[in-house]
Amino acid sequence: MAKRIIVPAEKIDRAILFLRKKRVMLDADLALVFGTTTKRLNERVKRNIDRFPADFLFQLTDEEKDWVVANCDHLKQLRFSSANPFSFTEHGTIMLAAILNTPVAIEASVTVVRAFVKLREILSQNKDLAKKLNEMEAKYDHQFKVVFEAIRKLMQLPREGSKRPRIGYRRSTEKD
Repeated sequence: MAKRIIVPAEKIDRAILFLRKKRVMLDADLALVFGTTTKRLNERVKRNIDRFPADFLFQLTDEEKDWVVANCDHLKQLRFSSANPFSFTEHGTIMLAAILNTPVAIEASVTVVRAFVKLREILSQNKDLAKKLNEMEAKYDHQFKVVFEAIRKLMQLPREGSKRPRIGYRRSTEKD
């Protein structure tokens, strides 16, 4: 009999954020993945806080919370929360599955870890691509400089806290 995963892997991939130069998932997303409530998840974490050093878990600042609410559509409800969410690194998600210790949590932790590994592989491929691009640029003359700069710009990750450009119609009286 096949085990059932509550949240598809694609949604887990999209729930991984880049904060404080680390790839993390927020407590609300992990609660959904592990089949529990955010309140219960955070209660378990607080009871076992000694299992979560700073490189496994940190709480978002007000500014980070505002950035997450502004940039992640599925986390808009955090705007109404009085507490700042916890964020878990890859190792923190594994520890979280261990303290929850339910069949769903164990099964989901495997999917979460695979999502982090997949992201790591993608980032590694970007580094390899950048190296190959530098080698190609050295071979070809300066006519292709614009092409190489455009490719590098496309390879960059969005900066933390940066605003996306507005898309769509803008009336002449509106300001950016």
